[in-house]
Amino acid sequence: MELAMAAEELKTVVNRLRRAQGQIAGVIKMIEDGRDCEDVVTQLAAASRALDKAGFAIIATGLQHCLTDADASASGDREQMRARLEKLFLSLA
Repeated sequence: MELAMAAEELKTVVNRLRRAQGQIAGVIKMIEDGRDCEDVVTQLAAASRALDKAGFAIIATGLQHCLTDADASASGDREQMRARLEKLFLSLA
């Protein structure tokens, strides 16, 4: 499945990934600095949520494109695509 996103969708996903990247860098620094465990876990949870949101946005866009894709008109193709998308959703669960 090819990743094809509109410019605005792509910008949103990239921003979320950059935010997560910054949060992860912050977590690493916090660990290296010996910061409080609760603060580290809170920051790590925020990074995890940012990654999840980016992943869900990518999957939702893929689903939207798959549903409108005329090439997937045969029921076998639709079933295979459904199984692939389900697997992607579950990978983020």
